[in-house]
Amino acid sequence: MNKLINRQPDRYILKRQGGSYWNLVGLHACKYSSLPVGCVLFLLFFSFVFLSCSDDRKDDKIVTPWGEVTTENVPGEGRFTVSDIVSGGELIALTMTGPNTYYDYHGRGMGTQYLLCERFARRLGVSLRIEVCRDTAEMLNRLAAGDGDLIAFLLPKKIKSKEPLIFCGASVDSLGTQWAVAGGNRELADSLNAWFVPSLYAEVASEQRQAFSPGSVTRHVYAPFLDRGRGIISPYDHLFKKYAPTARWDWRLMAAQCYQESCFDPRARSWAGACGLMQIMPSTADQLGLPRSDIYEPEQNVSAAARYIARLSALFSDVHSAGERQLFVLAAYNGGYNHIRDAMALARKNGRNQYSWRSVAPYVLGLETPAFYNDPVVSHGYMRGSETVGYVDRIRQRYAQYRGVPYSGPTVSAPAHAIPQDSYSPYTPKPAKRKHRFHI
Repeated sequence: MNKLINRQPDRYILKRQGGSYWNLVGLHACKYSSLPVGCVLFLLFFSFVFLSCSDDRKDDKIVTPWGEVTTENVPGEGRFTVSDIVSGGELIALTMTGPNTYYDYHGRGMGTQYLLCERFARRLGVSLRIEVCRDTAEMLNRLAAGDGDLIAFLLPKKIKSKEPLIFCGASVDSLGTQWAVAGGNRELADSLNAWFVPSLYAEVASEQRQAFSPGSVTRHVYAPFLDRGRGIISPYDHLFKKYAPTARWDWRLMAAQCYQESCFDPRARSWAGACGLMQIMPSTADQLGLPRSDIYEPEQNVSAAARYIARLSALFSDVHSAGERQLFVLAAYNGGYNHIRDAMALARKNGRNQYSWRSVAPYVLGLETPAFYNDPVVSHGYMRGSETVGYVDRIRQRYAQYRGVPYSGPTVSAPAHAIPQDSYSPYTPKPAKRKHRFHI
């Protein structure tokens, strides 16, 4: 029988088996209904007290969501041992969004602390789930409540916490910072300490450099024009012409995007697993009904990409200008729909036109800085905004080339204005010690 544990709302929650105690008391009442009232009341009271006492046993009957009964104990909050985690098949890490902690990059988790934690999860043979928190206070509270197994964030060892902590695992000794688990969870702390060695930082740094290098996509680089004189862009022009109407795009725009994605190599594959001409992620292929066995097939790949572009276009239906909507769709194709919506929210908050790419692009760039990705209107945290803005600009430039019109130039730089006046810190604010900041 699988061991079930009482953790987060989306974990299985075990409940006591109800009803049987009261039925038992009812049986007593029926059996002795001929006795004097005083005796019956005494028997009822005795039965209730006896069963109430037995209810405090450690091995209470528990009903699983599918009706099975178990008497296994449920671990206390914040005390999930390594064996509990392995049994549950999942390690839950609490952290915050940021380039050195955790962020989503083309459907794959990235960030130094995330990659370290991923290695530890692999060592345990379990999957990793990240719970993103706003600040250290939330991380500490959720750790104490049992919402996570560890804090995968470099906490100052002098930090004040209402509940005991054990600092363990990844650390930076020169800064006096380290991961932490709940006090009393010594087994998990020992496992983290036995696993971590400082050389792991160099390994994850190398992995991130590889992910962001030009060689992160394995592909052959073909010329952007197959035959300029005859207006032939690629061997796949017939596919772009066939499926561009699905996306309601000019086929040359789709060709420009394809060159940016794969350089017209149908066997291209990125380090994150994106495949084919239009670099379709396997998970996206599943959503679009594209069998993974056909993901490298040029026509299937281009057809799926056109359907995905059409889906993104529908999500940006509030952007009424077709030309502007194309730029937002390109940005979402590369950087993720939710991140682009975050940038639009920032533009709106700062009085800019959220439906103009030129107005929103600076906030896409801004999502690389804490003052922006920690803004209350931002829901999905850090992103590599410069990569996404560059992606859109390069496709715009290639599209202009394919159409034979002048390129209007790159978008814009990150905004120096509108940075929140209160500089962001993930640490819980400390109370002021002076009544006035100028008082000595």
